[in-house]
Amino acid sequence: WRTYSLLTRCENAFRNMKSPLCERPIFHQLKRRVQTHIFLCILAYHLLVAIEKTLLDEGIHTSWLTVKDTLKTHQVATVILATTSGEILKIRKGVNAEPKHLEIYKSLKISSEIMKPVKTWHGI
Repeated sequence: WRTYSLLTRCENAFRNMKSPLCERPIFHQLKRRVQTHIFLCILAYHLLVAIEKTLLDEGIHTSWLTVKDTLKTHQVATVILATTSGEILKIRKGVNAEPKHLEIYKSLKISSEIMKPVKTWHGI
């Protein structure tokens, strides 16, 4: 039963990580693909356990799903401006982190600036 529970937790970790990694379902007909799938599941599991343990060591008692739900509200804003010359200027910048975001970032020793401002020009 313990092995089954661990396998289920590994699969859930992979399920949580595959969307951000742009991983798609694999039809496991080749041994290499099966091994790759198992490796990615275990890698995702280790990442999530490491995050949970680091947070626990910092006094934050929460699960990966709670962390994910909390951090998904930290957004990036894009401002689109038309210039007098007919070009378009797009500026992307992460919005300021809320206190709940900052607590997680600080505990994981991650910068709270999710992305530096990016400016792009496009001609019409």
